[in-house]
Amino acid sequence: MPLLLFAIALIIYAADQLSKNWVEANLPYGETVDVFGEFLQWHFARNPGAAFSMATGQTWIFTILAVVVVGVILWQIRKLRSVPWAIFLGLLLGGVLGNLTDRLIREPGFPQGHVVDFILTPWMWLGFNPAIYNVADIGIVVGMLLFIAVTLFGLRIEGGRHPRHPEIDESDQSKLSAGTEETEPSEASEASEEATDDTGETGDTRSTDGTP
Repeated sequence: MPLLLFAIALIIYAADQLSKNWVEANLPYGETVDVFGEFLQWHFARNPGAAFSMATGQTWIFTILAVVVVGVILWQIRKLRSVPWAIFLGLLLGGVLGNLTDRLIREPGFPQGHVVDFILTPWMWLGFNPAIYNVADIGIVVGMLLFIAVTLFGLRIEGGRHPRHPEIDESDQSKLSAGTEETEPSEASEASEEATDDTGETGDTRSTDGTP
């Protein structure tokens, strides 16, 4: 499972950094270039904030948070046994590392570099001010959607599922054990009574025949 996680993270990270390098080398800063009309556009922007150009001006905070997230993901690898969790963590790791790299090496410099954004899809925002994003942001968002699904289905990072109502299961188990214990003496008592009845019937038959 760790191999799957790192493979997905590497794909997201490589796609993110290569696309950003292409944008810096080929697109005019601050101008919109139509790719498929308003469905997909390129717009080169530098983002000092979080994903989708949110919380601008807090670059150093997100640099620290990104380092913490990477550390937590690497710590969780030791117990990773689930494919959905590996995909989720791989998407998240690749996306976080992509934007963290920008904050460490791009202008205006370490540790407050601005993240390169360039993907613009106005139709997605339903009339609100559209945000500009990048491949790393896509990895993070898709990963978090997968995390919600994993949580709803009760999938464990170690593999398998969480019991839905463990307290009810334990109660039922204790009741079943108690019922079994009560049944065993009752069955033994019934067997003893049947043996007694058989003995009584035999004695009555002998006395009737006159046989000592």
